[in-house]
Amino acid sequence: MYILECADGSFYTGSTKDIKLRLEQHKNAEGSEHTKKYSPVKLVYYETFDRIDLAFEREKQVQGWSRAKKIALIKGDIDRLKELSKSQSAVNRSLSGAEAVSKSQSAANRSLSGAEAFGEYPTDYFDLIIIDECHRGGANDEGNWRSILEYFSPAVQLGLTATPKRKDNVDTYKYFGDPVYIYSLKEGINDGFLTPFKVKRIKTSLDDYIYTSDDQIIEGEIEEGKRYIEPDFNKIIEIKARETKRVQIFMDEANQNEKAIIFCATQDHAAAIRDLINQYKKSKDPNYCVRVTANDGEIGEQFLREFQDNEKTIPTILTTSQKLSTGVDARNIRNIVLMRPINSMIEFKQIVGRGTRLFDGKEFFTIYDFVDAYHHFSDPEWDGEPLEPESTNGVKEPKGAYKPKEPGKPTEEGGEDEKRKRIKIKLKDGKDREIQYMVSTSFWSADGKPISAEEFLNNLFGELPNLFKSEEELRTIWSHPMTRKTLLEKLDEAGFGKEELKTLQKLIDAEKSDLFDVLEYVFNSNIKPMTREARVTAAQATIFALLNVRQKEFIEFVLSKYIETGVEELDQEKLPILLTNKYHSLEDAKDILGDVANISSLFIEFQKHLYQRKAA
Repeated sequence: MYILECADGSFYTGSTKDIKLRLEQHKNAEGSEHTKKYSPVKLVYYETFDRIDLAFEREKQVQGWSRAKKIALIKGDIDRLKELSKSQSAVNRSLSGAEAVSKSQSAANRSLSGAEAFGEYPTDYFDLIIIDECHRGGANDEGNWRSILEYFSPAVQLGLTATPKRKDNVDTYKYFGDPVYIYSLKEGINDGFLTPFKVKRIKTSLDDYIYTSDDQIIEGEIEEGKRYIEPDFNKIIEIKARETKRVQIFMDEANQNEKAIIFCATQDHAAAIRDLINQYKKSKDPNYCVRVTANDGEIGEQFLREFQDNEKTIPTILTTSQKLSTGVDARNIRNIVLMRPINSMIEFKQIVGRGTRLFDGKEFFTIYDFVDAYHHFSDPEWDGEPLEPESTNGVKEPKGAYKPKEPGKPTEEGGEDEKRKRIKIKLKDGKDREIQYMVSTSFWSADGKPISAEEFLNNLFGELPNLFKSEEELRTIWSHPMTRKTLLEKLDEAGFGKEELKTLQKLIDAEKSDLFDVLEYVFNSNIKPMTREARVTAAQATIFALLNVRQKEFIEFVLSKYIETGVEELDQEKLPILLTNKYHSLEDAKDILGDVANISSLFIEFQKHLYQRKAA
């Protein structure tokens, strides 16, 4: 396992059998898209293992670490590493367990070629049989795998499942017995093996609907006076303007370059959402958003494979109904979008699980909740012990040989609803523009409890170093380019470099704010970040009051760059570039604004007013 430092300061974590060869590949832009984009790279850390699978396992663990934790590992700072680790002993136990399973894997890899061939093996041929996804019917009395498991009964049989006890998999628990080891989602997040998340809850004024005569019934029969609620939409009733608004909200809120899965009510709904997203996308690629459902066949599978390929950016968004709630291992999913009700805690966990896969640089993912699914977090089942299933009347008798489903029947929820004639409503002209909405962001701990943004940030990165004692001291430091530079350097040394600060910005929805607002928010979450544009608007009268026309023209130019790009435009090193961009040469700039000392003083002084606290 190795760590490279890239030209932009980011870290790339990988594993290989030949470190020298792999380094040459990275240096020749043949290693990965990330190292190709941010070359040159240098090796800053490596560990050796007896087997590549253990190196790969370590790679995945370290990829899930924060930058601060990686820096501590690189420096060999064991105390800092322990401080940043939330549950080191649990991590060590998990690694030991994983190693034990890996040692047994070779036996499991001698897989069966088919039910008809297993009798050719002696009953004691296998020492260990691992049944992954064992809740899917491997142990059912009527399952076609049951006879195989019984035939090889001398072997140790290890069943793996992420699905707790429920009525439809009671046979699995009856066959294997009670779990001998349980590893919860909460433990996985706290130990660094799974990615934490934040939730954006979106409410609109058209979440429910009562028909009024000024709307047009395009198809079907409306029930006057009936209040149509979330479970009815896109199954009983369709209002295109409603779905259009939801898509617009998501596309405005999200980073359109990030991979996402959108869960829809039916296959038709998934197709409609796909088409709407492709209408509003910035990308010019026709396959930016595609549908992947059970009925999409091989083309859907191909889209899914490409989506799972972390080297590819297209398709970026998948729409689906039921198909992708389980069994999809796409590590770089940054957004999960819920546009249909989630009635089952099992399914809710499975859907959330699509976003928890680790990926280098993925500190968290976001759940966009249009359907109030967030209430599942307060359910005791969210991270509790597996529940006892409902009692059944006796043990089921075997039903004989396994019979596959007849081809052509619906394989995904929504099959019957697709055939039912739905009500289609067109809102009166202008009514779609009256739809109001509200987005609220919340942070959740691994055990399903709402927590403060500060606590969530501390869980991700550790505590912000104590480099200022008050908001006023931070404001004073930040108001001068040189003291601001020193503070940023100290933050970087403590593990809060540019990459981490940008993540903080994104986490609190402050990409258009100054980094000052981000640090102030972490220090005191009661102070909400303001945009750079709002900061300029509030301060410009004070800034311009003592400037002449030429000075004002230059500072207006600087502020426009600040709004566009960020606080780095106010660095002292940026001054010559700003002058050249504005006046074409430094000499011309001096002719207009005065000597170097005057220009430098002007550049420093206006920043004090930009960050000055405004009276209430």
